[in-house]
Amino acid sequence: MAKLKTSKNDGDVYAFLNAVENETKREDCFKILELMQEITGEPPKMWGNSIVGFGDYHFRYDSGREGEWFLSAFSPRKQNLTLYVMAGFRRYDELMAKLGKYKTGRSCLYIKKIEDVDWAVLRELVEQSVAHVRNSDTRKQND
Repeated sequence: MAKLKTSKNDGDVYAFLNAVENETKREDCFKILELMQEITGEPPKMWGNSIVGFGDYHFRYDSGREGEWFLSAFSPRKQNLTLYVMAGFRRYDELMAKLGKYKTGRSCLYIKKIEDVDWAVLRELVEQSVAHVRNSDTRKQND
């Protein structure tokens, strides 16, 4: 079975974030780091060379593919801040309607800057997503 390209590693999260050139994006990253750490109760870890993830869980698809992935994460991409909402967005229509200015992919939330979204709604979205993943059948306790 192929190993996932993006995996947890010992990279320096703070050095990575401090290297973000755009000052506003860098400040936003530290706010998101604090939010996700508080919600997950997990320390930030680098996943690959550009994703800051929190916690982990074991997944297994019907196809047999399985691996470890983060509960929640973000990445300061060139165009946007990408937040990984592992539960996806279908169950959060009401929250998404109140969030503000954003775009989504399957489980990626793209925002230009924090001031474009309602912070309380973003917090609720991350809280609910993390709770959903923790309570799903694919979750494995990692002691």
